[in-house]
Amino acid sequence: MSGKEIRGKIGTIKNTQKITKAMQLVAASKVKKAQDHMEASLPYADNIRRVIGHVAASHSEYHHPFLQTHSEIKKVGYIVVSSDRGLCGGLNANLFKSLLKGGIHDWQSHGVDVDLCLIGSKAELFFRHSGFNLTAHTEHLGDVPEIANLIGTVKVMLDAYKQGELDSLYISYNKYINTMTQRPTTLQLLPLTVPEKQESKRKYWDYIYEPDAKKLLDHLLRRYIEAQVYQAVIDNIACEQAARMVAMKSATDNAAELINDLELAYNKSRQAAITKEISEIIGGAEAV
Repeated sequence: MSGKEIRGKIGTIKNTQKITKAMQLVAASKVKKAQDHMEASLPYADNIRRVIGHVAASHSEYHHPFLQTHSEIKKVGYIVVSSDRGLCGGLNANLFKSLLKGGIHDWQSHGVDVDLCLIGSKAELFFRHSGFNLTAHTEHLGDVPEIANLIGTVKVMLDAYKQGELDSLYISYNKYINTMTQRPTTLQLLPLTVPEKQESKRKYWDYIYEPDAKKLLDHLLRRYIEAQVYQAVIDNIACEQAARMVAMKSATDNAAELINDLELAYNKSRQAAITKEISEIIGGAEAV
């Protein structure tokens, strides 16, 4: 490779390095915002989870479908949360691999059908030709999603469970641990389970509902599931920005190493050319 070609490659890589560095800085600023947004939504999610735990542990005369366990599992549903954009390392691939290996394939091996509700364009792209039944899909939620944009998608799965078309409902997403760690996570949404610490109190008390237990529980339990899905989406966004920041930093560092290697090769090539020219001048002088 000539010195001119090497200089051209160095220039190209430097331009790419500027882009990856800029993307790294943008992702770093968005990680902080995503963390703040995630922490701001935690109090509501924790409190409604506590209320639902008490409701599920009570001995109520009205048994809501979301609290009832089906005796036979024939079909399950998964809400899969992914990112809309790439350049975030193996974030989405690891989630899909964990979901298929640790959940969906196990159900299929036992003859159980699987319905998917997809959030994010990467999930839709991955499962589009997978042969699964895709019941709902939403994408382009942005860095600060609105819960109103999720309600319609979640309602499809909740209505299917309430009508007996699904026997279990799960959600799969990337859980934010820290900047370097994002963990693929699958949680059961329906039927709602009773926390162990409340199991012992299950048959000793109940709430008095006003105006109507059926209407109130249906509204409350739907808000709970929507809050869980919303929290998962926010978690996944924080994971996406953290993974993109790490991936772009790695790309920037790799570009710097590659530039150093090419500059070393360029200097060697230039030195060889100079040495050759000097040898030719000396040879010519001696011949004269």
